[in-house]
Amino acid sequence: MKHTLTSPDGTPASRLAFGTMQFGGRADATQSRDMFDACIDAGITHFDTAHVYTDGASETLLGQCVQDQRDRLIIATKAAYTGGATRDNILASAETSRKRMQIDTLDVLYLHRFDPDTDMAESFQAFADLKARGHIRHIGLSNFAAWQVVKAASIAARFDLDVAVIQPMYNLVKRQAEVEILPMADDLGILVAPYSPLGGGLLTGKYAQGGGGRLTEDDRYGARYGQDVMHKAAQGLHDLAATQGVHPATLAVAWTAHHPTGPSPIISARNVEQLQPSLAALTFNMSADLYAQIAALSPRPAPATDRTEEQI
Repeated sequence: MKHTLTSPDGTPASRLAFGTMQFGGRADATQSRDMFDACIDAGITHFDTAHVYTDGASETLLGQCVQDQRDRLIIATKAAYTGGATRDNILASAETSRKRMQIDTLDVLYLHRFDPDTDMAESFQAFADLKARGHIRHIGLSNFAAWQVVKAASIAARFDLDVAVIQPMYNLVKRQAEVEILPMADDLGILVAPYSPLGGGLLTGKYAQGGGGRLTEDDRYGARYGQDVMHKAAQGLHDLAATQGVHPATLAVAWTAHHPTGPSPIISARNVEQLQPSLAALTFNMSADLYAQIAALSPRPAPATDRTEEQI
């Protein structure tokens, strides 16, 4: 059975999560609060942040937003993007996050990325201690390969822990997760909350119309989504969305969520206007035919075997 997340009062996780990476950065305090309120109105109960986002402003602003309804929300954050997944770093990061958000218990604490230089047993001992103290409820892994997740799950079991949720990159033009990560998580019963369902904004169609954003302002995102085949897929999605009478972002998020393994994409934006098309994916009815049409816009990744003649 797939792991499900619930809030402290038992409210289930919403079909989509909202990521607050922009809080305190591209979104000021007012814009951040407005987006939070729009998410609440749409039924979002799962909110995601990280220790390193906007130098702590993301966690601080999210904490201010959640105070009056904390127990019905799922609050996830991440540790050890820098400094390694050592015991001391995880414990210090978790304590800082709790103080910034003014909450006693973090519903999910992720390892933000794999650390090849730290024994995972040390990392999970720290998680076990945090759970025993009541400082965390669930453990997550972000940016881990499938083999790394399986290794982590095996080590976590030594401490009577499990991996509840993982956070890979996944969208129409970044489909590597389909090869092993999504089927692995489905088999092990781990929830998948993929980030970047809009491909850094590429799949909103704004770049095809000459607009700007992270792909033009951030060299890392520009390189990540700079391939011609990706831009052709984005144009195809824009054209298909026009025939459906919906925003391309709605299709992009709904397509990611419609994968047979049932991931829960993390949406984000700079302001409420930009957020609304992604929220619309909550109620969009994705038919099997439309899902296949969208999938055909980008290359399917190669299988994890050379016996390609056996692949369906």
